Amino acid sequence: MRTDAGRSARRRAACGAVRQPRALLAAAFLAAVLAHGAAAGAAEESAAAGEAAKFGADWQSWHANTNVTDMPSVQRGARNFVSYCLGCHGLKYQRWSRLGTDLSIPNELLEKDLVPPGDKSTDYILTTMPAKDAETWFGKAPPDLTLMARARGGNYLYQYLETFYVDPTRQTGANNLRLPATAMPHVLSELEGLKRAVFRDVMKKGEGGQFSHEPVFDHFEIIAPGRMSAAEYDSFVRDTVNFLDYVSEPTQAARRALGVWVVLFLLLFTWLAWLMKREYWRDVH
Repeated sequence: MRTDAGRSARRRAACGAVRQPRALLAAAFLAAVLAHGAAAGAAEESAAAGEAAKFGADWQSWHANTNVTDMPSVQRGARNFVSYCLGCHGLKYQRWSRLGTDLSIPNELLEKDLVPPGDKSTDYILTTMPAKDAETWFGKAPPDLTLMARARGGNYLYQYLETFYVDPTRQTGANNLRLPATAMPHVLSELEGLKRAVFRDVMKKGEGGQFSHEPVFDHFEIIAPGRMSAAEYDSFVRDTVNFLDYVSEPTQAARRALGVWVVLFLLLFTWLAWLMKREYWRDVH
């Protein structure tokens, strides 16, 4: 009996000795997993902080992603244009009545909220700013924006409206990355807020082999927030650019829809022409 009791005691001791290293290994493995997760979380937070610190560094890759078939967006863009752009810019090839018809805006609502007092719905969309006064104030008259989206592209307009920054050396107090030394003030600053452009000094070799210092844009720094959040302002700009894209070619949505039927007709006609050719040339071959 004593021998059996001794054997049982030794077995329990051996099992305990085996279980103890296993428990230690499990604890070490769990600690390693937790440490890896903490490190990954810290890396993600660091990357996010880095991206936030480099806000705007990739501005040249920003896209407007306009869609003129998105009617609510185009309607909001029309509202934005009348509220913030019409004071200086016109749309001399577009009538108010055409705008109301294409955007499904009732005539009563069009004249109440969009058409300036004294204008008629059959008038062209023109600014009230005299060209001579504009040249005196800004150095040049603001351009008409009817065909601007076709001439420059939607991405250009989107990047232009998103890359204004504070520049005390400019007469208007603002500058722009997309169009440096722009004469246009940042009229949307109350919505977006104010931001400063941070430049880094880069040495570049000239044609004569001499090196010169050249400032290169690095990122934006927010100085003061605006009335809109970053997402709200981005949506505001996209709607405005979407409206200008529509104005540049009001029939583009109908043209694209018609183009599908034209291609189908051409395919059908090609098939019929092939059948006719095969019939005519049957005896020859």
